[in-house]
Amino acid sequence: MALMGKDTNAESSVMISVVIPVYNEEETLRPLVARLTETLEAIEEDYEVIFVDDGSRDSSPALLAEFHGANPKIKYVTLSRNFGHQVAISCGIDYASGAAVIAMDGDLQDPPEVLPGMISKWREGFEVVYAVRRRRKENIAKRAAYTAFYRLLSAVSYLDIPLDSGDFSLMDARVVEELKAMPERNRFVRGLRTWVGFKQTGYEYERSSRFAGESKYNFARLMRLAFDGLVSYSFVPLRMVSNFGLAVSFFAFLYMAYLIFARVLGNVVIQGWLSTVAIVLFLGGIQLLSLGIIGEYIGRIFDEVKQRPHYVVRAVNGLPQSPPGHRGHEV
Repeated sequence: MALMGKDTNAESSVMISVVIPVYNEEETLRPLVARLTETLEAIEEDYEVIFVDDGSRDSSPALLAEFHGANPKIKYVTLSRNFGHQVAISCGIDYASGAAVIAMDGDLQDPPEVLPGMISKWREGFEVVYAVRRRRKENIAKRAAYTAFYRLLSAVSYLDIPLDSGDFSLMDARVVEELKAMPERNRFVRGLRTWVGFKQTGYEYERSSRFAGESKYNFARLMRLAFDGLVSYSFVPLRMVSNFGLAVSFFAFLYMAYLIFARVLGNVVIQGWLSTVAIVLFLGGIQLLSLGIIGEYIGRIFDEVKQRPHYVVRAVNGLPQSPPGHRGHEV
C-alpha cells in the first residue's frame, strides 16, 4: 500500500491525538483530564483527546459526556460491551486523525507530563517514540512477573520488541495508517508497533502507581495478554514441541534397544511396573501439553477466519460515525 508521510496530514487541523481506553475509571478521570489538558495546552498545538469507553459499568460514561460538553476537543467512543484493552486502543487509533497519535492508559500510571518530551523526539524525526519504564511503583510480585514476561518475549520472539515498553507510545500518522491496515483480531499493540518498523526510539520515564482504584488487569488477563504476545510473535513453542518429541523418541529407542539386548544376551527378566506407569503418565502429560500449545495457534486461526468486526460501537461523540478503514461495527 502507498505510505503516507507527515506532509499528507498537513491539511488536518489536529496535530496531536491522544487515545485513552477507559474501563471503570471514575476515580481517575477528573485528575487525568485536568493534568492532560494542562499539558496539551502548554504545547500550543491543536489536539484531540479520544477516550474509548470499553463497556464501563460505573459513572465513567457520564463523566466523559461532561468533559466533552465542557471541552469539544475531548471526544469519546462508547463500545457496546467490554472488548478488552488492546481492542479499545485499536478502536481509538481507528478514530484518531492527528499527525501524531499517542496511546496511553487512563489510570495515571502513564503521566501526562511525559508527553512534551515524547513529542520533542517525534519532531526530531522519529516516527515511533515508545515509553520505557525506568522504574515501576508496584508490588514486588507484579514487577517480577512483568520483568520475566518481557525478557521471555524478547528471547523467543522473532521481533526485537523493546524491553519494559508497553502501549504508552507516540506514533506518526504514517505508522498509524499501517496499524489501521492490519486485520488481525488478537491485538498486541506493542508487537504490531514493532513489526511495522520505521524510525523508532525509546523515551525513559518513571511509571507511577495507580492514582486510585484497582488495576483492571488481574492475573488471568495478564496471562491472556502474555499468551497473545508469545503466540503471535514466536514459533518457539511449536518448535519446542517438535524438538521434545524427537528427544523422547530418541531416548525411547535407546531404552528399547537396551531391553532387547538385556533379554537376548543376559536372559534377564525386565521388571518395573511402577516405572512403566510413571513413564506412560509422563508422556501422556507431555502429549496433552503439546496439544494445548498447538491448540493456542489453531484457536487464533479459527478466530481470524470468522472475520467478525473487532468491536461494536454503541455511540460516538465529537468524532465521525465511521472512520475510513476501521475494524468496527456501529449499532
